[in-house]
Amino acid sequence: MIKFFTYIFLIFIFLSGSSSIEKNKNLEIKIDWQKNLSGDFSFAKNWEYPEGVYQNDFGQLSCDGLCPTETERMKDENGKIYKDSLAKFYQLVDTTHLFHSIKSKTNSYEWAGTNFISVKRISRDTIYCFTNKNIATHSSLILKITKDKCIPEIELNSISGPIGKQIYACKKGIITIDRDLWHNGILKAKFDFIFEHPENPDKPLFWKGKIYSQINQNEK
Repeated sequence: MIKFFTYIFLIFIFLSGSSSIEKNKNLEIKIDWQKNLSGDFSFAKNWEYPEGVYQNDFGQLSCDGLCPTETERMKDENGKIYKDSLAKFYQLVDTTHLFHSIKSKTNSYEWAGTNFISVKRISRDTIYCFTNKNIATHSSLILKITKDKCIPEIELNSISGPIGKQIYACKKGIITIDRDLWHNGILKAKFDFIFEHPENPDKPLFWKGKIYSQINQNEK
């Protein structure tokens, strides 16, 4: 009988430990709300054109790579857009000024930098954020903000080897958000997160920086 209860006790301890590990995979960080969050957020005044859009040698906004195929017929052999094709060209190619919404650093895999984060309201109490990937950046910082809690993680969609999609859970960190701007539909925040790194446990992954972005309504 004693052996039986000992066995049950050990199973309980094991399951409790497993439950604790599972919780770490969805670490919730308490948000530090501040009034008039200080710091240099001047990066939000910088802008760039969508990826692939550039100014050619003739002073025209042109497009390479990620462009509708029909735009190639609107250029001569030197890349100049024909005068009578300009209006149609700019109907097909997005030349919007995209203002930077994040400035950050990370040692995550396959990351060459990004200046943009998408911030969407998916319910009354929940905001979902993810940094934009590009040709050279395949890691994305993801933040799920619900009421006074934030759940950060790194998502890697690797293009090298058989790894594929990989999620790195947050171990610890801080995030500070400007309360007044939040209520006015803008996310202004500072953050500093440490993530698990199973490939090299002695060298945790980090992601830190600042965000200044409008909170967009989720399209249904």
